[in-house]
Amino acid sequence: MKSFVKVLVTAIPLVLLVACASGDKAAKKGAAMPESNAATDTSRDVRSGIGISDDRGFSGNALDDPNGMLAKRVVYFDFDSSVVRDEFTAVIEAHAAYMAGHPAAKVTLEGHGDERGTREYNMALGERRAKAVRQFLMLQGASSGQLDVVSYGEERPVALGHEEDSWRLNRRVEIVYTSR
Repeated sequence: MKSFVKVLVTAIPLVLLVACASGDKAAKKGAAMPESNAATDTSRDVRSGIGISDDRGFSGNALDDPNGMLAKRVVYFDFDSSVVRDEFTAVIEAHAAYMAGHPAAKVTLEGHGDERGTREYNMALGERRAKAVRQFLMLQGASSGQLDVVSYGEERPVALGHEEDSWRLNRRVEIVYTSR
C-alpha cells in the first residue's frame, strides 16, 4: 500500500507538469486569440491581489474577499491518503497564482489526520499531505521559499466526534498565510 501511495504521489505531479507544458493548441497554430479584457480576466485579478469592484461590491486584496476562491483555505483528503482530490485543484491553483504574483507572500501548510492510527503514523501522514499540497503549489508557480510544512497529525482536530463525519473533517491541510 505504501509503495502504491508513493507511486501516486510521484505520478500525479508529473502528469500535471506534462499537462501544463502542453499549452494551448489553438495558440500554437496561430489562431486568433481574444484580447484580454480587464472585466473578464480573473486570473490577472488573483495574481495582482486586487479585487475589482463588481456586482458583489468587493474591492481590495483578493485574500480578503470572502466570496473568492482564496477564501477557501482547507484541502480535505480521503482516508489514509495524501493524494490531492480533484475537487481541490482549483483552490490550490488560485493560491499558487496569488503567491506567484506576490513573492513576499508566505504560507504554512498544516497537515492533519483523524484519530485512527498511531500518533507517529498520523504525524507522518499529515506531513505527506502537506507536502503533496506544497508540491502542487510549486508546480503551479509558487516558490519553495514561500512554503513551510508542518504536521499536527491527530493533535488538532476540528471535529471531536468518533465517526466518519468527524474523521472526514479532520483529514485536511490548512493553508495559513503568515505574510501577504
